[in-house]
Amino acid sequence: MTAGGGQPEFSAEDRSYMARALRLAERGLYTAAPNPRVGCVLVAAGEVVGEAWHERAGEPHAEVLALRQAGERARGATAYVTLEPCCHHGRTPPCTAALMAAGVARVVVAMADPNPRVAGGGLQALEQAGIATGCGLLAAPAEALNAGFVLRMGQGRPLVRCKLAMSLDGRTAMASGESQWITGDAARADVHRWRARSGAVICGLGTVLADDPSLTVRLADVEAPHGGWRQPLRVVLDPRLSIQENARMLRLPGRTLVATAAEDREQAQRLAAAGAAVLRFPEGPDAVDLRALLRYLAAEEHINEVLVETGATLSGAFLRSGLVDELLLYVAPHLMGDGARGLFHLPGLERMDQRIGLEITDVRAVGSDWRITAKPRCTA
Repeated sequence: MTAGGGQPEFSAEDRSYMARALRLAERGLYTAAPNPRVGCVLVAAGEVVGEAWHERAGEPHAEVLALRQAGERARGATAYVTLEPCCHHGRTPPCTAALMAAGVARVVVAMADPNPRVAGGGLQALEQAGIATGCGLLAAPAEALNAGFVLRMGQGRPLVRCKLAMSLDGRTAMASGESQWITGDAARADVHRWRARSGAVICGLGTVLADDPSLTVRLADVEAPHGGWRQPLRVVLDPRLSIQENARMLRLPGRTLVATAAEDREQAQRLAAAGAAVLRFPEGPDAVDLRALLRYLAAEEHINEVLVETGATLSGAFLRSGLVDELLLYVAPHLMGDGARGLFHLPGLERMDQRIGLEITDVRAVGSDWRITAKPRCTA
């Protein structure tokens, strides 16, 4: 069974063990970034002899932890890994070397590693060492678990989720701008979980001026992973550098980046003294070049997933640019009237054939509200 030469066949037992490895990988949902979420299960003579998941960058990978647990029982075992083992020296030694040294007989992976430093090299190294390999078992859920990492490695940008809360008639705020709170406690807690798995949260200056938000993760300690909740990078799109030094988010734990198109050194210095990092980007159709910002977040901040939490104008700009990969729409069971503010600012849509199509992938109740997860049919 090899990575090349046709589609390998997998048994029901193989599928069961890989499903177990995927469940382990999910435990790194809030902690593994910027690394991918990876699980590993070692099986010898029909018995699980070691299993683990990757928790944090710089710490041992899932394969190494599972091998430590298995000890000598790893010799001759099959390793089920949700991502191709690495074959290069990074912050940790290559996992291929550890698997070879342990005497593993077979390695089955869910998906190849999209990192150009691996990209099939891990499987090739194992095969050259005489280890049987198989690739592609439960690939779809493995890719979904690391969709942001795949995008960052392949396209040089993070996955973008856009979160919006609306009434049943599609309104996000009253005409006055009042919007707290459209949804209930359970929906707001759900948003915090999405923040917790994101490397950055993006909002616009209008949101800062209207709501003075924190954009922090505020969840009960009993839910927290080992080491506590990690705060995402807060990013404010402020084309003219109008944010004030007393904005709440500048006084909170974590980092705030102000992305601007303005050249105002004095204001930038004042914001830096208040705790913000100010970075100038080229001007784009929406004042700050959104693509340049996303490229920066991927390349310099190593961010896999971004959560956009903002109003109709900036949400519409992301959507029009084809940069929204997923929509999280929280729908509250009330009506706000046709005078209230709409969901997206999308000028130029005048005919039915100009509609933006969506694929709804999930609908579920969250407390007294509903969460609709959807993907735009056309993205960049």
